[in-house]
Amino acid sequence: MARKNSQSDGQRGERSALPECLSPAERDVAHGVIAGKSNAEIAAARGTSARTVANQMASLFKKLGVGSRREIAALGCRAQEADAKARGNP
Repeated sequence: MARKNSQSDGQRGERSALPECLSPAERDVAHGVIAGKSNAEIAAARGTSARTVANQMASLFKKLGVGSRREIAALGCRAQEADAKARGNP
């Protein structure tokens, strides 16, 4: 399956607030989780399989030290808020 361009390759026009340890693919998946998308929806948007997204989710859980999608979303939201404050946008 052909992979679409990742969101983190400059298309979004903003710096990601997620940890640097994540791969571009993991960042895309995390952004999908933060947006409330299912694995199938994330896979369709990325041009990958749902199983690939599930594997990337497992990697996200391990790297971020979390155990649920909700925790990933919460981390992402907190990181985005901190990044906005650092840029002077409360």
